[in-house]
Amino acid sequence: MTTQHLSPLTMLLSRHTRRRTFITLLGGAAAAWPLVARAQQARKVPVVGFLNPGFRSGVWTALIEGLSDIGYVDGQTIKIEPRWAMGRPETLPGLAQELVRLKVDVLIAVARPSIEAVRGATADLPIIAVDLESDPVESGFVASLARPGGNLTGLFLDLPTLCGKWLQLIGEAVPGIATIAVLWDSKTGSHQLNAMKAAARMMSVDLITAEFHDSVGLDAALNASLKERPQALIQLGSPLINQLANRIADTLASYRVPSISPFRSFAENGGLLSYGPDLANMYRRVAPYVSRILKGAKSSDLPIERPIKFEFVINLKTAKALGITIPQTLQVAADEIIE
Repeated sequence: MTTQHLSPLTMLLSRHTRRRTFITLLGGAAAAWPLVARAQQARKVPVVGFLNPGFRSGVWTALIEGLSDIGYVDGQTIKIEPRWAMGRPETLPGLAQELVRLKVDVLIAVARPSIEAVRGATADLPIIAVDLESDPVESGFVASLARPGGNLTGLFLDLPTLCGKWLQLIGEAVPGIATIAVLWDSKTGSHQLNAMKAAARMMSVDLITAEFHDSVGLDAALNASLKERPQALIQLGSPLINQLANRIADTLASYRVPSISPFRSFAENGGLLSYGPDLANMYRRVAPYVSRILKGAKSSDLPIERPIKFEFVINLKTAKALGITIPQTLQVAADEIIE
């Protein structure tokens, strides 16, 4: 039936019905809008807490790059909340509690002092540890490397093997060494110092321990040990030793004492030798842990990893200044030579 054959009353009722249908649809759409908004809010950007006992350094850039490589862009698809203790380990517990109050989705803890601080602040939030100084099983952080249990996983270094390597390399660079000083950050725990003592006994080398626990005490401990005239110095793992490499290198140069460090920052700043894990590579490998946890994996089920890439750097300019001739065998083995 065409419109022109409809009665006025029928046409009026038809228009009324269409108007009611339009209003109903409009009202339904309006009701749906809050649901969409709530759904968008529910899909919030995940937040990652980061705790470091030292200062901001290159490892931070490596971490950000690693996350970006797998689609997590800080400020866009993820939010990272960093906290730096600036060489004052006593501030770490407060910083850890601050991150927990922010309700972060996962915590990244660098080195033993940070790990202990975050473990003291939460027993529930997943923790990814990056530690070059502790045995995670011996320290009670995890039940085993393959199945950590609890709420912690991450990357840890095999220290006994590395301590023997440091002694071997410095011994080849400076033959006949009988007394070596060891720069040790006591806040990292005793595991690596014990490993160094065991390695030194096997090689009949006497040790002088230079103990410190914060950035203020590092210089005093280093100077005190060097005044005892060791033939060389080995630096143990510590974020502060890495981040204050230039100060350490300058002090060693003034005493004309050769040294080896786990961190290439030392050789780059004028130190003689460095041998240790590629930290940039190591921190990029934190990113897959973050991704898996954010996607629902439990930290208790993620195996502990060891660094797989190491770097050996020789500073020949420093060797010349110290009157040391680096054997050709060491130069061939080096990943990088600074001249």
